Amino acid sequence: QVQLVESGGGLVQAGDSLRLSCVYSERTFSNYAMAWFRQAPGKEREFVAIISGPSGRTYYADSVEGRFTVSRVNAKNSVDLQMNNLTPEDTAVYYCACAGQKNVPAGYSHPYKYNSWGQGTQVTVSS
Repeated sequence: QVQLVESGGGLVQAGDSLRLSCVYSERTFSNYAMAWFRQAPGKEREFVAIISGPSGRTYYADSVEGRFTVSRVNAKNSVDLQMNNLTPEDTAVYYCACAGQKNVPAGYSHPYKYNSWGQGTQVTVSS
């Protein structure tokens, strides 16, 4: 099972940017699809973005489309999430996840599709 470690969270103001990183333990997983989810207090965990292994194709939640960008940084064994124009509604704990396969899984927005999770990193956006 791959180990995932997120970093980069923090407290920012509305309109600011943050870049989250998810480092995975084995270079093998540079070919696996990797996703970002988030969970706000009292809410269910929700899908944010995913990048496939082979092609690097990306998919985003409607709420972040055009503001967030997911990318793979092979030199760091990481998948990053660049978040721009943040709003208070983006406040949540952000998690990266791996489904253990190279292609984007069917139903990729459902957390149960993923068998490896990081510990999460807190993002707080003040108004």
